[in-house]
Amino acid sequence: MDGFFRLIQDWSAFLAPYPWARALLVVSLFLLLAWLTDRLISGIVRRLVERTETSLDDRLLRLLHRPVFTTVALMGLVMAAREVELAPEILLRTMALVKTVLIIVWVIFGLSASRLILRAMGSHPDRFEFVQHTTEPLLRNAFAVLLFLAGVYGILLAWEINVTGLVASAGIVGLALSFAAQDTLANLFAGIAILTDQPYRIGDYIILDSGERGQVTFIGLRSTRLLTRDDVEVSIPNSVMGSAKIVNEAKGVANQYRIQASVGVAYGSDIDRVMEALLAVGTAHPLVLPSPEPRVRFRQFGESSLDFDLLCWIANPADRGLAVHELNCEIYRKLAEEKITIPFPQRDLYIKEMPPSS
Repeated sequence: MDGFFRLIQDWSAFLAPYPWARALLVVSLFLLLAWLTDRLISGIVRRLVERTETSLDDRLLRLLHRPVFTTVALMGLVMAAREVELAPEILLRTMALVKTVLIIVWVIFGLSASRLILRAMGSHPDRFEFVQHTTEPLLRNAFAVLLFLAGVYGILLAWEINVTGLVASAGIVGLALSFAAQDTLANLFAGIAILTDQPYRIGDYIILDSGERGQVTFIGLRSTRLLTRDDVEVSIPNSVMGSAKIVNEAKGVANQYRIQASVGVAYGSDIDRVMEALLAVGTAHPLVLPSPEPRVRFRQFGESSLDFDLLCWIANPADRGLAVHELNCEIYRKLAEEKITIPFPQRDLYIKEMPPSS
């Protein structure tokens, strides 16, 4: 190694009077270094990434080949330009041109790498739930815009162009656009928040505080769509969904949705027989889950009846209305079979004084 460095020093001393020869030597050495770096990446590093289960790192490594080689080679060009001792203005323009090429190369790499990463994340929705087929184009375009703006900003700085006025103008234009499209931006940001926080997912049954209830069929960047029990699709802006109180019937215990059938029986009825009859109805119904078991609750002493609730669990919230309907029918038949009276509201009228007859 000492002999190698001594050889370089001897060559440097020999080429000292010849600046163009020194520049050519520097360019050659950096081209050799770029080739060695490329061989290192395509050899040792590639063997290491081939051991991983995913193919993403292999594709990123293939993309990394060109920008790394170009960067090392252009660094040699910059060093060579310094060796030639060019005029300051020409040297500055050369440096700016090299920086511009480097920025363009790495921006192109960033665009390709971001697309690969987003595509790989979108193929694993269980791990990266915010990257869906509806959000992937937005994220891809957002990365492209950010990289483009960063590249333009870097190129302007490389050519020593004052960007203060441009930044101020861009800020004013952005402020004007934000006021003009505030509703659209509100829906957009609310959609991103919904996709990130996930208070509901596609397929969930939700109830809004405004009364809408249905199955989520689509979550977009502007709106969320619900399919109601009347088979009508309702499109709700995400700004409304983001500020609404939402009851998600699909959350909690998986595949269990509680329903309630209420009934009142006459005073004087045998409450044990009433509870047995209600439990028999709940247990025998085909839509009712065996676990948790149906249960009966004596709720209150009503004005005209003893009020009971039959609590059951079903597997599909879409069957809620049908299940309650069939349970009510069976409860009526069962109580009639057991000769248990379902009273109707009644009032007793007491006349304290009769008006005199004419």
